[in-house]
Amino acid sequence: MSHWSVEHHGGVAKLTFTRPPHNYIDFASIADLGDVLEQLAQQTDQVKVVMLTGGVDDIFVGGGDVSDLQRAGRGEIPDGMPSWLRLTRLLRDIPQPTVAAIGGRATGGGNELALACQMRIGSEKAWLGQPEVTLGITPGGGGSQRLPRLIGPGAAADAILRGKIFTADEALRLGWLNAVLPADGFVDAAVAWCQEMADLPSIALFASKRVFVRGLELPLEEGIDYEIKEFLDVVGTSPEFDEFIRQDEQ
Repeated sequence: MSHWSVEHHGGVAKLTFTRPPHNYIDFASIADLGDVLEQLAQQTDQVKVVMLTGGVDDIFVGGGDVSDLQRAGRGEIPDGMPSWLRLTRLLRDIPQPTVAAIGGRATGGGNELALACQMRIGSEKAWLGQPEVTLGITPGGGGSQRLPRLIGPGAAADAILRGKIFTADEALRLGWLNAVLPADGFVDAAVAWCQEMADLPSIALFASKRVFVRGLELPLEEGIDYEIKEFLDVVGTSPEFDEFIRQDEQ
């Protein structure tokens, strides 16, 4: 039985992970989420934004399941990390923007899952970090690579090399979080926040995700060339832009 549930709210698909008591994510749940994302990628007429959140009080995703990680370290689950790579690539590559809605703890693998999304919003009770060094290990799901690119090497070094945990307000100032919402009614408020994106013109929203994601991985000049190509495609196919031109000419 999957620990992920899917609910549709307007153009927002809310994916909730519930695996009490600690909401640790196991390899089976990683594969399940990848399957869900592949399905949602084919539903662009209905789903414009994908939001991940936690179904256990005060926890987004608590980290990787310890028993699975131990087995992977012994070489007993050789396909474990490829499943994680598949998942994070899907978060990157599906047409819809992906948002992590963090209502509490997001550390280790939970933070790495959030970092694989394009945007992160937190409640006032959210706290984030990569504390693996304090446990005698290192980040293993992209945290040491994505976090410095997001918030800069100085603040990321505090998280990765010292195991510092960051509050929601600290994460917001660093750009780790895009917004902080009240803890009371957080998930509903997060869905409404995502709906603002879902209400935008689909062609432009999906193209903007493509240029944003791919541009981060390209040299500047190549990124600008790619942006221009997407811009010309959108200008030629967007009905909303055609309507804007008609109104502007009146």
